[in-house]
Amino acid sequence: MPRLPLLAALVLALAACTSPGVDSAGVENAHQRTYVSIGDSYATGYGPEGTGASFAQIVAERQGLKLVNVACNGATSADLLSQPACGPEDDSRTQVDATVDALRTGNVDLVTVVIGSNDLLEPCAVAENPAECAAAAAGDTKVNISAMLTKLREAAPHVQIVGLSYPDVFLGAWVNREFPNGEDVARTSVTLYEDFNSQIAAEYARFGARYVDVTRTTGGYRTLTDLTEDARYGQIPASVAEVCTLTYYCDRGDVHPTPAGHQAIADAVIAASR
Repeated sequence: MPRLPLLAALVLALAACTSPGVDSAGVENAHQRTYVSIGDSYATGYGPEGTGASFAQIVAERQGLKLVNVACNGATSADLLSQPACGPEDDSRTQVDATVDALRTGNVDLVTVVIGSNDLLEPCAVAENPAECAAAAAGDTKVNISAMLTKLREAAPHVQIVGLSYPDVFLGAWVNREFPNGEDVARTSVTLYEDFNSQIAAEYARFGARYVDVTRTTGGYRTLTDLTEDARYGQIPASVAEVCTLTYYCDRGDVHPTPAGHQAIADAVIAASR
């Protein structure tokens, strides 16, 4: 797809400040079970108004778990293994190393991983051939996820691990006036996300981890001829209306989830972790 000003803004939004993730360790209970959140700005709760409640906080509260959130805004899958984690502890451990240390305590019930959007969008949003770019990005992401899961499984062979995909924010290009060819961008994105996610899901499955395809659960693979009436944009594809509700992309060009989006992701995580 052609280089567009809004796509550049999208990349900057994903790589926005690397403020630490939120830790809900305020519950003073030494015996409380722990949930470790790994990933990027979707896990930290970053959005256009700053950092708010993320799906990870919702999951922790509803499951009665102590949240240890080591996620970092702008993180790529390679960063999980090479860059310092974010969170309450200021040290040089990577997100993976911090999680391994937590797993070795034997007190962790759940690990979630939301990663890959920065791998996919940063290089592919402005690529001449998005499909080829996405295929290459998926290969690199799979290698990094495999390395991460190898370490996590060595530390805790049976802990519950849930990987996540993302809403297909590019569907919002259908109604975003910054895109002169927005409908074409939305159409291309369906195959791009489906191919990328299927490869990543297979990698999680190899390690006995569950994978929640958030793209699918938020309607991202539905046919674009399935229309609905939207109060803001009139008659548009139902999957476009869904992504407009769950992210800030359609009206602000921001890829991050709305509160409704974080709730939807949390619901999917809880369903997968039962």
